[in-house]
Amino acid sequence: MKKLLLMVACWLLTIVSFAQKEKAQQYIDMYKDIAVAEMLRGGVPASITLAQGMLESGYGQSELCQKSNNHFGIKCKENWTGDKVYHDDDARGECFRAYTSAAESYKDHSEFLKTREWYAFLFKLDPTDYEGWAKGLKKAGYATEKDYPQRLIQLISNYNLQQYTLLALKQKGNNDNDANSSMASTAVDTKIIEPIAVKEEEKEEPIDSTSETVITPAVKQTDALAKKQSKYPEGILTINHVKATYAKEGTSLLSLANQFGITLSKLLEFNDIQEMDVLDIDRLVFVEKKLKKGATDFHVVQDGESIHDICQSEGVQLESLLTYNKLKKGSQVKKGEKIYLRPITPVKATK
Repeated sequence: MKKLLLMVACWLLTIVSFAQKEKAQQYIDMYKDIAVAEMLRGGVPASITLAQGMLESGYGQSELCQKSNNHFGIKCKENWTGDKVYHDDDARGECFRAYTSAAESYKDHSEFLKTREWYAFLFKLDPTDYEGWAKGLKKAGYATEKDYPQRLIQLISNYNLQQYTLLALKQKGNNDNDANSSMASTAVDTKIIEPIAVKEEEKEEPIDSTSETVITPAVKQTDALAKKQSKYPEGILTINHVKATYAKEGTSLLSLANQFGITLSKLLEFNDIQEMDVLDIDRLVFVEKKLKKGATDFHVVQDGESIHDICQSEGVQLESLLTYNKLKKGSQVKKGEKIYLRPITPVKATK
């Protein structure tokens, strides 16, 4: 009798295993081309994309995937303006993104990883290093399951998903070679066109830690600074090793504080501002305490900047800037003036 039960159990496991492999292979066959195309477009390894899609969507069979084409379990977040669907996950009735197609879901997955600062280190890895990517996704907080990396790695290994990463790399190499060949063939008789001179003030500012400001209600923001602010990406970013977020006009600061698990008073303190309930303009808001020292020795004042603008754009505490530069609150700074971001080291007299 025991042998019979054991045989039945083994038979059932075999059937279940076969059915799961069949679903997995069907999923791969259906979406492998999209994963390869997304790797060429966005840089996320096709093996990782497929493994995440298989795992998060239950091989395309999950309710969330069936109802909304959401293959990667991406929640709405505060910046999502597309269609929504509500589903029980970590809590009841959570908001998830809804898509019109699987291809749209795959594209948004790439953009989700590309536009968030805490995933940036992944794109510095070799695209064939799927173990590094799997562990990195867990480290960056993509999923809460302890064995998330191991499950991705196992899927990639079991179904040879690495072949699709290699296929994308091969296609990229072929495309690059074709482009180089085309350039070489048209090099003869090509006229050299001199670049049009651009006035200094018309050049676009690079996206960096000095391009945004958050100011007190009493400080007016210039058009130039507002234009710079618009270049910040959505989500969390890091300035001088401190996390900040680019918040939209109308955002409640209390809501923002709750979102990041801090008190409103702390949020105001982190940003060196007094009372403000709702943002009157898109602003950069620090969600951690800024450092006392900057990433560089000094900042050159730009037109229209205040000392508070500088403390925000450089991610340095206002009190520290005032001390380093022997200034008082409300002191005016002039264009071209150096504002020290670190303690000034006295120059020793030479004998």
